[in-house]
Amino acid sequence: HVQLVESGGGLVQPGGSLRLSCAASRLIFSTYTMGWYRQAPGKQRELVAAITSGDSINYADSVKGRFTISRDNAKNTMYLQMNSLKPEDTAVYYCNAYWRMGPINNDYWGQGTQVTVSS
Repeated sequence: HVQLVESGGGLVQPGGSLRLSCAASRLIFSTYTMGWYRQAPGKQRELVAAITSGDSINYADSVKGRFTISRDNAKNTMYLQMNSLKPEDTAVYYCNAYWRMGPINNDYWGQGTQVTVSS
């Protein structure tokens, strides 16, 4: 079965940086749109950033200029470089893989990694 495994979360002070990784297996990684989502306590899950199979990228307004999404198809891995972190970035970060062709779609999620921004 498909697996998405996030890593790189942790506790960081405001203004600090973290790099999240999402390692995918058992899917044709290069054909999927990959995304990072986050969910803070008491809030809905929201899109942070996404990168398509053609390397088109979009970011949530709240992270533009601070976060950078990238992918390495040779390693079946997606990354999220997070700089200038703020307390409001605290959340569980989830990796998502999405593929669609006509009426058929595949949608997979990782287990999440906690990011806590606090002094």
